[in-house]
Amino acid sequence: MFLKNRKRYRKNPLYPFYKRSGMYLASIVLLFISIGILTTVQPAYRISSQAVTEWTSDIESATFLYLIGLENRAFKQAYPEDKTLPKLSTTLFHLATSVKPNDPRSLLGNELPGFSTFDSRLLIAGKGTNYTNLSIESSPPLEEVLKDREAIDDVAEEEITEKEIKDNIPTTGDRNVVYIYNSHNRESFLPHLPGVKDPDLAHHKEVNITKVSDRLAKSMEANGIGTIVDDTDIMSILKDKDWTYGRSYDASRDVVQEAFSSNKEIQYVFDLHRDSIPYEKTTKEINGEMYGRIMIVVGAEHPDYEKNLGLAAELHYLLEEKYPGLSRGVYPKEGPGTNGVFNQDLSENSLILEFGGVENNLDELYRSADALADVFSEFYWDAEKVDANP
Repeated sequence: MFLKNRKRYRKNPLYPFYKRSGMYLASIVLLFISIGILTTVQPAYRISSQAVTEWTSDIESATFLYLIGLENRAFKQAYPEDKTLPKLSTTLFHLATSVKPNDPRSLLGNELPGFSTFDSRLLIAGKGTNYTNLSIESSPPLEEVLKDREAIDDVAEEEITEKEIKDNIPTTGDRNVVYIYNSHNRESFLPHLPGVKDPDLAHHKEVNITKVSDRLAKSMEANGIGTIVDDTDIMSILKDKDWTYGRSYDASRDVVQEAFSSNKEIQYVFDLHRDSIPYEKTTKEINGEMYGRIMIVVGAEHPDYEKNLGLAAELHYLLEEKYPGLSRGVYPKEGPGTNGVFNQDLSENSLILEFGGVENNLDELYRSADALADVFSEFYWDAEKVDANP
């Protein structure tokens, strides 16, 4: 072969040039043919950007950092020392089958009914928080939520309303910068509902999560932060529109948008809920008193959700520093069976706060509200100082 090519070169010195040009030309023709196929094929059979995103979404970010580092050494310095590059065969197997060899959830979640509940991710896990005790978003029949039930609010009025305002603290004055509402406004608590044992029936029109919202607002005000609590009965809106309980966030969306349009001072938005998991998972003893633990939930199905994640992470670490164990962690929520947005696309400082659970009582939750207001006020005034002194 070598001699044959050598003879060709002697007869025609431009042979290597023609050979390379032919390869380039063939490559260009092949490229145009591929583009033609991709652009003329029916939309149903095209590879969309969404499909590419789904294929690559589960690949560890460290892998992309490593690949970028091959081109730019500055990125290579940021590559975690404890990380090793995944094997090519493992990555290709995962892309082809959506099964991770080192994660049985990826296989069992598709095969066992109900197991897909554990196919979630935690950004930050608080003490004792794992995939078996994440927040549960129940969806009871609306008629059960709207039923009249007996309720006992045995928390003394003085305990709720008497809170000394601290001296020498800054204040937002007439500006209400925090907005609190409740998409599931009738979520109640078993200790205050005599005879009710089923967590799915723990709903009441008055003794419910809105009382925790009121307490949080009073504590915020005591720390100098102007706060609005919306008292819209979202469940009545669902009934009037003949919507199911699962559309609670659709019903509350209009309420939040109206609040933004009428008050340009709003900077932070909190949607308060209570969880449905057992007492031992939602309660923490701190300095001899019981508190309802707080799970911070972020909807991860909108483009700017990472900004909300940043706020959630800061609040988690501040709570851990001052009230260890009070935060259950930060839970980015997405995928089938959940709303995934929770109206958090309306503000980059919007969070769901799950206060305790269905077995907690209001005393425990009021303490948690006071603790959160204490921590948030420090965060807020520190942020104001930074903004005022660039």
